[in-house]
Amino acid sequence: MNKPAAGGVARTQISHRLLFAYALPAAPLAALGLPLYSLVPTYYSETLGLPIASVGWALLLVRLFDAITDPLAGYAADRINPGFGRRRLLFLLSLPIAALSALMLYWPADGAGLAWLAVWGMLTSLGFTLAVVPYSAWGAELVSDYHGRTRLTSAREGLTLLGTLVAIVLPFALGFERQGFSGLAVLGITVAVLLLVFGGLTVWIVPEPTNLTRNTLPLREALSCLGRNKPFLRLIAAFFLNGLANGIPATLFLYFVSARLQLPDMRGPLLFLYFLSAVAGIPLAAWTARKLGKHRAWAMAMTVACAIFAVAPMLPPGALLPFALICASTGLLLGFDLTLPPSIQADVIDADTAASGDQRSGFYFAAWGLATKLSLAAGVGVIFPLLEYFGFDPAPAANNSAPALFALAAIYAWVPVVLKLAAIALMWNFPLDETAQNNLRLRIHP
Repeated sequence: MNKPAAGGVARTQISHRLLFAYALPAAPLAALGLPLYSLVPTYYSETLGLPIASVGWALLLVRLFDAITDPLAGYAADRINPGFGRRRLLFLLSLPIAALSALMLYWPADGAGLAWLAVWGMLTSLGFTLAVVPYSAWGAELVSDYHGRTRLTSAREGLTLLGTLVAIVLPFALGFERQGFSGLAVLGITVAVLLLVFGGLTVWIVPEPTNLTRNTLPLREALSCLGRNKPFLRLIAAFFLNGLANGIPATLFLYFVSARLQLPDMRGPLLFLYFLSAVAGIPLAAWTARKLGKHRAWAMAMTVACAIFAVAPMLPPGALLPFALICASTGLLLGFDLTLPPSIQADVIDADTAASGDQRSGFYFAAWGLATKLSLAAGVGVIFPLLEYFGFDPAPAANNSAPALFALAAIYAWVPVVLKLAAIALMWNFPLDETAQNNLRLRIHP
């Protein structure tokens, strides 16, 4: 039986200084994660000339590696208890691993092939996991209030979007399609430096949250409690479906714009517009959540996104303005996807802590991260071979047939719509609202 650590409990609010200091590493972490899903497949297949299906299988291998490392990282994040802090120590140790791996993956050596992609992809993903799991748990435990958590995730995801915009601008502005020292290589250097600097500042400034564990459960019993947490199972299923729905167009965006719309020079600007619009979506998401509740606000945003995105495959080549409007509007709604689910996840962890007495935020966020990566892996591992089956050629000068281009458009937009509709059905009447979460906190802090 373990008693909670001394030092008070999670705050209902934190100062702007602590909020900003906590959110800082989100920018380089985003610039680390996004290229692995959307830019690396295109760079290694188009620029380095690796077979598109083989790139898909290599990245699927990376995700299978995650299936092992994510739960281990979550377990370690909860069970180590050094004086320096269980969240702060693991996060600090992750920074050099993530920095070096990003540098090697985004600046491949001459002659780099599938083995280079697979090995450095796995190490990049490992560094990302070792950073994000304790970092996310750290945030969930810093604030206990239902809407205060949305404030924290809004700040973090705002910095995430800024990092995402950097990840988009640098590669295209400095030459994404150039081998050797390309724009992607410059991004790798930038990510490596900022991870070490910003991450170090966060560890220095932001305090360790109190460990509220009253009873440390054996692994088997802990897994059993997780399996009985019905709000968590419902949320993670919806998150997986929505993550897959977002991951498919993220992976195919560059191909859709260049091959289907025949606007290759607009790939960077349109991607930038999409994520810039998401910045405006974050305060809108927080405002809507206060009016409707977090789960209902998220479900409504997904519904509107489905209606807008369903139009994309019907656009003719050269339809720049209509597709720009689609990018701006769905980007605005992306702010909901980024801000609200992790805030709901913190509430779901309260349900487990109240029932079991074991505060295992790291384990839950590891499962959350694994669901994210598996959804993206399912997209990469399935859609690339599927596109190859329909005869789609990703080469810049390829003369793709009409059926191949239609397959690209349908997979890009209509498959995600179906997946989002399933996620909406799961979340519309989600049982954890503000009243239920407040009752949970009273059980945790009697």
